[in-house]
Formats: sequence, structure tokens, C-alpha cells
Amino acid sequence: MLRVLVVDDEQPALDELSWLLRQDERVAAVRTASDGAEALRTLEEEQVDALFLDIRMPGLDGLDLARVLARFRSPPLIVFVTAHEDYAVDAFDLNAVDYLLKPVREQRLSEAIRRVVQARDAPGATPVPVSEETIAVELAGVTRFVARSEVRWVEAHGDYARLHTPTGNHLVRVPLTALEERWRDAGFLRIHRSTLVALAHVDEVRAHSGRWSVKVGPDVLHVSRRHSRDLRDVLLRRSPTEAGPQG
Repeated sequence: MLRVLVVDDEQPALDELSWLLRQDERVAAVRTASDGAEALRTLEEEQVDALFLDIRMPGLDGLDLARVLARFRSPPLIVFVTAHEDYAVDAFDLNAVDYLLKPVREQRLSEAIRRVVQARDAPGATPVPVSEETIAVELAGVTRFVARSEVRWVEAHGDYARLHTPTGNHLVRVPLTALEERWRDAGFLRIHRSTLVALAHVDEVRAHSGRWSVKVGPDVLHVSRRHSRDLRDVLLRRSPTEAGPQG
């Protein structure tokens, strides 16, 4: 059973979301706060499992409050609830469990609660384990979160990037260079100025006439001469059973 805190400076929105949460049998208790300062005072008095947090608020806004909570020894899980789509990337950076758009639909709220329960009950649970970092994507006007481990390769589109997963591809407002830096330690390697690949998903590495390519699922991706040495060096550090040039 979840203990949640709803934070919103607009009373009608606060009342509606609180009422909806109380209708869910997975929610044991609902507290409310009208701004970030009141939320912090509430958290000093009692522990909660999750915050359903508005973003645009006077004073300490939702993003600032989430940054403060990230410093807690055992921070609550965060679900952002906002009328604005523009903060999805910031939510990704802050490891939010979910991102709901107002007006909140019951079915979508139920899914957010499921994600909170799953994250809370995971072994050694943290808001979002580093191994399962997520990124916000837009699907038919609804914000979803794609796990980094699902991403096979990433394609640059100017200031955007297209994530290729087994179930489809998603355009996100994050530059490829930012993802390269963020995901380098998770096994992602730049193989072309416009391509970042997850080494764990590479099925074959091919070398022909001095040109390299990698096969990732059904896709064959070309490796630029500039990045061929980086790929070769990585492969030499890996065991022969993990990967090796073919062709």
C-alpha cells in the first residue's frame, strides 16, 4: 500500500488528483501540499513512498523540489503531473518514474501507480536504477518512458535523436552528443558522426576492404573510418566469445 503526497498550487487540480488517488486500492494514504515549502515540511513529519508533483508553482517549483529530494538518503519516487509537455527531458534527467499530462485520465494514473509500486518493490529499489535509466518519449500525445536497455542504437537528427528499439523508434529532444556522454559507461559507442550503438545489442561486426560495419538486429550500420579504431579497441578489450569481426 502506497503513501503519497500530492503537491499542486491550484486547489481544484489538487483536490481532483487527491480524489482519484484515493479511489485506487493500492493507495493507503494521501497527503496534500500547496507548494514546495509545505511539501518539505510534510516530509519532515512523515515518510511517503511517492510524490505526485506539479511543475509550475510559485517559489520552489516542482523541478527544484525534485532536485532537493534527490539529496535525501531515501528519496521518495517522483511522478510529475503537469499541463506542459516541455519538461519531459528535465523529468528524464531527474529520474522521474512517470510524467502525466493534465487533465489526468484514470487509466493513465493507474499505470503511473503501477510503475511506482514496481519501482518501490524492486530489489534494492531506487527511484530509477542506473542500470535501467529511462528517457521520456512522446507517443500520440502521451509521454512514455523507454528503458535505456531497450535502445539498440541511436541516430542523430540535428538537435534531436531517434532511439531505435525492438518495438519501434522514438524521436526525442536530446542531442546525440549528450546521449553519447551520458551513456558511454553503459556500453554505448559512437561509430559514426550520426550513429551511437549499444555494444550489447551488436550481433555481428564485419570488415570488408578496410571498411567496417555492425549488424544490430535487422539493421546494418556503417562505421566511419574515424571511429573504426575506437570500435576495434573496444572489441580487443572484450572476450572473443562476446564479439569479433566477421567477413
